[in-house]
Amino acid sequence: MVFAVSPMNTPRKYVHPLANSFSDFLCLLLACGDTAALEQAHGWHQKEFDTFLEDNPVTKEQMAVLNIIREKLYLEPMEHPFTYIKQLQAEFDYSKIKFTKDYEDFIPPVPSLPEWKVCFDGNFWGQSGRQRPGKEITVQTHFNLNDKEWHIPSIYSCSSGLIIDFCIKIPAKRITNFIDKWELSPENGGSNFSEQQQEEIETENPITINISPEIVLNGKTISCSHSYKLSWNPCFPELNEIESYGACKHYGLDQNSGWVIWRSAFPWQTKRKPSISSLDVMIKHDPINISSSHFNINAPGERIEFTNPVTNILHIMTVQEYKLQEIPTNMFSDEDYDFPSHCIAMSYTISPDLDDESFSVRDCSSGDKPRKKHRNPMEPQAISDCFAVGIISGAHSLAAITFGDSRQGKLRALCSALHFEPVETVDWKIIFHEKPCHDMTVKLI
Repeated sequence: MVFAVSPMNTPRKYVHPLANSFSDFLCLLLACGDTAALEQAHGWHQKEFDTFLEDNPVTKEQMAVLNIIREKLYLEPMEHPFTYIKQLQAEFDYSKIKFTKDYEDFIPPVPSLPEWKVCFDGNFWGQSGRQRPGKEITVQTHFNLNDKEWHIPSIYSCSSGLIIDFCIKIPAKRITNFIDKWELSPENGGSNFSEQQQEEIETENPITINISPEIVLNGKTISCSHSYKLSWNPCFPELNEIESYGACKHYGLDQNSGWVIWRSAFPWQTKRKPSISSLDVMIKHDPINISSSHFNINAPGERIEFTNPVTNILHIMTVQEYKLQEIPTNMFSDEDYDFPSHCIAMSYTISPDLDDESFSVRDCSSGDKPRKKHRNPMEPQAISDCFAVGIISGAHSLAAITFGDSRQGKLRALCSALHFEPVETVDWKIIFHEKPCHDMTVKLI
């Protein structure tokens, strides 16, 4: 057999079979041009494999060598190289790969599992100062919320406040379906996706959970002061942190499922640590972004119809003002850079009106990046946008004011992304900010 050795892979993932025989390996080489795609195929989907071949065509020099191999050895290119490699690797028994005694000397040491301590000002990765760990109080509370199984195994009574660990179970099948849909892998985390695709991935990711819980302790409501989050992904176990493994082990969580371990801290509202006679926790999910309509505007007076994807209510946006603007150069304080200054300013009303927190209107473009006036080729250059400015009629903030009939709603204003040259058309999008489920109160003590 022919194997590929990838020294940059994670431990025990260095070696993968490529071909049953050397002649099969040469047929793969004839099909792909060189070994780069063959070596990386173990971590790719078919689309990634095909894209790599398209982006890296065979050179004239390579083709000359491949033609000699074909003619002298009477071989033909492998018809389905990716399918061949994947099937071979799926059927291969990796336990047959024997490592030498000095193998351990060449791989990074496996980090030791940290001692389980929970402090109020600490996190999953360590504690600050010399705080004493909190006292663990087992509650073992189970419930379902937003189509997920929740488990609160313990709370911790610390010197400065209370800690609650929420363990949310994510079925492995949901994670697998999400990975397959977006063709994700340890090597492809989504950096090549468009901004809109990345937003969709963030919204659909089953491990993306953000909450702002509150507790009612002895009848008094206390808000969360800070939170931390770990996740356990059974599909890519080599990417999980040692702290995630420690949390799963401490709480006895099934590592064949996905998990989000969310830790929230609630400061005491009394000078001394209170005794706990009753404790409820209210779980409040943060809003998620749901993209809706894309639209273009040509002139004031245009009306855009759009539907809230959650409530299915039809809304009408009426454009009141729409014009090109240029931001004065004195608005930018950094003299070493030229900043884009051209944008399109728009004001509008919505009927029936919406709460300001429930939606936003944005330019789909990120605009132009600032340019250094005297660029030194040896200095690092910005590769992403670093700021956004919203200005209309010289105002430094965007206000919402009542406009005409109160049923028309507020007059809102915004501007597009900034460009060095005036733009004629802007692709706008409406984004709704909706909570994925209702709040839920759970009794712990």
